[in-house]
Amino acid sequence: MNEISPDQLLSQIRSLSKSLHAPPNVVTLESANVSTSTPTDFSQMLKNTLNAVNDVQQHAGDLKTGFADGTTDASLAEVMIAAQKADLSFRAVTEVRNKLVQAYQDIMNMPV
Repeated sequence: MNEISPDQLLSQIRSLSKSLHAPPNVVTLESANVSTSTPTDFSQMLKNTLNAVNDVQQHAGDLKTGFADGTTDASLAEVMIAAQKADLSFRAVTEVRNKLVQAYQDIMNMPV
């Protein structure tokens, strides 16, 4: 059995992700004006991220409905990938929220 190092796996995922193209109406987290290079307002960054996750979920829902009705040209693989992207983005936002709540609780429990 071949051992795959995490670095090899990560490089393969990155090379494959560059070769995939999202449909033009899909808003990804990268295109949601969420960047770390310039200082931005945290609330605006959070709002942009939540809107991007919402758009990804709505697109996945539309693809599911269109595939079930037969009104879309998307294949089953495209529908499943869109659903997985929506699930992954929602889980990521949930984890960030959990970390923010935990940080808030830690700060509030600090002795003054």
